[in-house]
Amino acid sequence: MDIIKSGKSDKLTYKVYQTRTEMGVAAAKEAAEAINALIEKKGDINMIFAAAPSQNEFLAALINDKSIDFSKINAFHMDEYIGLPSDAPQGFGNFLRRAIFDKVPFNSVNTIDSSAQDAETECERYTELLKKHPCDIVCMGIGENGHIAFNDPHVADFNDEKVVKVVSLDEVCRMQQVNDGCFKKLEDVPKYALTLTIPTLIAPEYIFCMVPAKTKANAVKATLEGPISEKCPATVLRNHSNAVLYLDSDSASLI
Repeated sequence: MDIIKSGKSDKLTYKVYQTRTEMGVAAAKEAAEAINALIEKKGDINMIFAAAPSQNEFLAALINDKSIDFSKINAFHMDEYIGLPSDAPQGFGNFLRRAIFDKVPFNSVNTIDSSAQDAETECERYTELLKKHPCDIVCMGIGENGHIAFNDPHVADFNDEKVVKVVSLDEVCRMQQVNDGCFKKLEDVPKYALTLTIPTLIAPEYIFCMVPAKTKANAVKATLEGPISEKCPATVLRNHSNAVLYLDSDSASLI
């Protein structure tokens, strides 16, 4: 895939492709190279995936890469609504099951339970899983408000002591779920969620961040050009020496 623009902001590398399909294919190719190198080195690895339409092209290309031995990978995801039925199509675990988890033979798939009766207990359960399986690679996106996972600006903490926590969702984040076609109206979007914290998301050795579409152009500009601050949580990626931000011509239109 031809890169039409690339550069660095602090430690963060960014690469721009003409279309989101080219972006997804290129990101998947580079992710596969990292996956295979780590499997050769470690035997098995742990990965965290984001659930969002922005990841569709990347995930589709990744599962078609025959070089990857998915049986050597333990899969996790990074956030989930609180209060949705376990079979709700909007659930992020269910999104990932449709997109990748049910399509390749992972060694294990570990999802957050959206229907858990006690959110704090679910945080503790998932925290223990992540501690037993320290993550090697994160595949993520960036929200319209600059969030990573569900670390919206008002709850983001670059020095969070927790691994997983309960958060309230801001209106921009909730409206994005309507814009993405996941819910019909704002009132349908849950107000609370569980999320992996920012230190958890930036601890792994590799971060692959896929951010297509015009709706993300302001967030991309803030991520690359604004101050590193919780006001735009994704700016923390500029502190990570092995993070790459993959863009299409729409999301990169303001940089």
